[in-house]
Amino acid sequence: MPLVSVLLPVYNAERYLGPAIESILTQTFTDFELLITDDGSSDRSLEILQSYAAQDTRIRLLSRENKGLIYTLNEMLEQANGEFLARMDADDIATPDRLALQVQFLRQHPEVVCVGGAFDLIDPQGRTVQWIPMPEHNDEIQQMLLIGRTIINHPCALMRRSALQQIGGYDPDMKTVEDLDMLLRLGEIGQLANLPDVVLKYRFHPNSVSAQNILFQSQMAERACQKAWTRRGISGYYDSPQPWYRPLPEPDSQQQFWHHYGWWAFCNGFRLTAAECGLKAIAAKPTTLKSWKLLACALIKPIPKPVSNLQTVLQPEKSV
Repeated sequence: MPLVSVLLPVYNAERYLGPAIESILTQTFTDFELLITDDGSSDRSLEILQSYAAQDTRIRLLSRENKGLIYTLNEMLEQANGEFLARMDADDIATPDRLALQVQFLRQHPEVVCVGGAFDLIDPQGRTVQWIPMPEHNDEIQQMLLIGRTIINHPCALMRRSALQQIGGYDPDMKTVEDLDMLLRLGEIGQLANLPDVVLKYRFHPNSVSAQNILFQSQMAERACQKAWTRRGISGYYDSPQPWYRPLPEPDSQQQFWHHYGWWAFCNGFRLTAAECGLKAIAAKPTTLKSWKLLACALIKPIPKPVSNLQTVLQPEKSV
């Protein structure tokens, strides 16, 4: 039996699917199976998946009608043979030594039931915009989870299959926050950790979540926290602001998104990307001075030293 089962649910992901699959198939760690479920895609995803499955026997492909992410994850949990489960999304890219580093860590730390890691934010074109380190130790991770912040990025996670089975898998009632709820429950039977190493290139999209879903997700996250407070017998508080990288349709939210995205791109040397973002921020809200300053910096200012820390993701400061 393989040591690791990689869980890759797919729904209409034809644009980025190839690089995601190849990043797993080319891992330096090779003792794995790649479980892929096509959850009723209407684009070319299934055709692409069938092509890869025909070339590599480590791929176990299932295709059926759409049943949603949580159903799919629990279905894959039942199918998995590995001692460890690695989550993967269809638009991200795993670093070549991701599985090797995470498996080694869990073998060396039997008290840890789930380990994530740092990640790079990449844009739709695959350009690195920012490096995001994550809190590494159990106490800090647990504290942030309990206020509603999913501090182990789900597609970065490697979990013990026995631990996920022990908590009953993913809760079907926790739609849009199944990862936060799962991590809170895992944290009640073992320790959580993040590696300092980058394990994933995480692709984000400005239009990936609708305004209605963002509000619903926030409400569900607070509910997941409340359930955890009750289980643990503690008094908690919810403090998870809307992430800037999931903007609302309103001009203020769009401007904020393009401003911070552009500033990060500039700090990483992507002048053209930063200038494009400046123009989009200006288009969203022409009267905002900092959007014009971003555009000016992208065009004429020397590249500064990169600014990379978790706080800029959770509560971004005015950078320009």
